[in-house]
Amino acid sequence: MTKSVLGIIGGSGVYDLPGLQNVREKRIASPWGEPSGALRIGEIDGLPVVFLPRHDKGHRLSPSDINYRANIDVLKRAGVTDLVSLSACGSFKEDMPPGTFVLVDQFVDRTHKRESSFFGKGLVAHVSMAHPVSPRLSQRIGEAADKEGIKAVRGGTYVCMEGPQFSTYAESMTYKTLGYSVIGMTNMPEAKLAREAEICYATVAMVTDFDCWHPDHDAVTVQDIIKVLMENATRAQTLVARLARDFPREHEMCPVGSDRALDTALITAPDARDPELLKKLDAVAGRVLKGQP
Repeated sequence: MTKSVLGIIGGSGVYDLPGLQNVREKRIASPWGEPSGALRIGEIDGLPVVFLPRHDKGHRLSPSDINYRANIDVLKRAGVTDLVSLSACGSFKEDMPPGTFVLVDQFVDRTHKRESSFFGKGLVAHVSMAHPVSPRLSQRIGEAADKEGIKAVRGGTYVCMEGPQFSTYAESMTYKTLGYSVIGMTNMPEAKLAREAEICYATVAMVTDFDCWHPDHDAVTVQDIIKVLMENATRAQTLVARLARDFPREHEMCPVGSDRALDTALITAPDARDPELLKKLDAVAGRVLKGQP
């Protein structure tokens, strides 16, 4: 059996993870460039936990400047089996007000400036994204939220915009009309890359505002959301601590195959594969490239 290693990516407002024991910082080199920052590696009640601040300490990186490939690659190299994304977002639904946590189960990708795959010329692969969230991991998060008295809505669609500007009113109304639940700027291509790296992935979308469709939020500002961000961050840390305490120490196989996504994904013939790309894929695709079960 594979030992569980819980990864946490901290979004806006979550730049550290209090409660980690035996903590050490580690910078892992990635062939995909510079990750957002050093990993904080420790444990909670004996469970290995790896934390990465998505925007780096001090919020140095905008959503478009994050090296998503390097982030997922170093988390894979650190042994992460299950990855939880803590992400600030806006809400399109009255019953998901600021302070609500949404355990989304679908994504719509509206980004356009980001590298969205580890694969390409020299080794082509197509993974399934029909069910982008690992349902068992999301269920574990929901159970932890219940135990801590944190309101967590199960299910919903997260639309990821490029940013860094907030939505126009027309965009906001379009997404609301289409029935999406929340909007953010960071979960794509993060979720796609986690799937390619065979890491189970789930999002805790933490609502900070109603986006500009709402008559009381027609001009969302950073100042407006800071207070909610800090409150959300505190509850997110409580949620993660409970999740880690109750998390199975042996990795649970994903019902939708997140952790074996590359089994049937590689399409390029072995003799046509680019040796340089293969070297870069040593962590992400090492299992299938080495013929391991």
